[in-house]
Amino acid sequence: MAQQANHPLPGGHPLEEYTIDRQLSLGGFSIVYLAADPDGRQVAIKEYLPNSLALRAKGEVKPLITPEHLGAFRYGMKCFFEEGRALAKLSHPNVIRVLNFFRANETVYMVMEYEHGRTLQEYIQKHQGHVSERFIRNVFTRMLNGLREVHSHKLLHLDLKPSNIYLRADNTPVLIDFGAARQTLVSDQPMLKPMYTPGFASPEHYGNRKDLGPWSDIYSVGASMYACLAGCPPPAADERLKKDTLTPAMVRWEGQLSDRLLEIIDWCLNLNHLYRPQSVFALQKALVATVPPMHKAEPGWFDRVVGKFRNAAR
Repeated sequence: MAQQANHPLPGGHPLEEYTIDRQLSLGGFSIVYLAADPDGRQVAIKEYLPNSLALRAKGEVKPLITPEHLGAFRYGMKCFFEEGRALAKLSHPNVIRVLNFFRANETVYMVMEYEHGRTLQEYIQKHQGHVSERFIRNVFTRMLNGLREVHSHKLLHLDLKPSNIYLRADNTPVLIDFGAARQTLVSDQPMLKPMYTPGFASPEHYGNRKDLGPWSDIYSVGASMYACLAGCPPPAADERLKKDTLTPAMVRWEGQLSDRLLEIIDWCLNLNHLYRPQSVFALQKALVATVPPMHKAEPGWFDRVVGKFRNAAR
């Protein structure tokens, strides 16, 4: 089935004990709605509806799924449901809170707290070229607290990017839109298109998926910090593997920000996952350290890269 746009449920539509207000976002994997619970409190409801497998026409409630895609759809629905169950066990100020999950309309729904604010991506677009080091450190240090909690429950985010880091009014970050279900779906159903985001996805997303781990989310953290400074993501990891055209942060913003922060960004963006921080704790420790992180990758690797770019600039 070719990808198509699915029609959202209309405003005022009852969904279990909730009432749909309006659509908040539409993606290739799901639709997110603003809704109200029985007490009138606002919630966000995420509906599993991959547009490569299911089609809901205007005015319909249940999606149309062809027999050839039914197995993949049901498998993805199971993964989505398990993701909701796992996330519901998390209670952390920097991770979106899952309140409920249920089956209806031959698909699955995840009910989450509705946060007021904007995404980091919107902040980057508004302040392009003028995102301060202090802001980056404050946001990412707190965001990493949430990611560390996620990893401690044996979960990965796998779709970490500025549009999935939500900023409350006081700029407190909240991790949203986990990609665990869709990534599991892709690994077992090769006919489905990957749902990761080029530029933010690690090399492991493209290669041997058994190499996925905390370091894969950490690559995405580095790419997100890089995007804060550049206004756009780094080149896609699969392209970097063929020919790496990425200008290291230590070269591109030399003298504009602390060497420590720039080195951390480059450390996270190493193409070899063994040479990145292996845990969120290791990355946090480097971010709050009073001296630059003394990680050692390939002997002389970082100096050779920086030297190459500096010589080319002369």
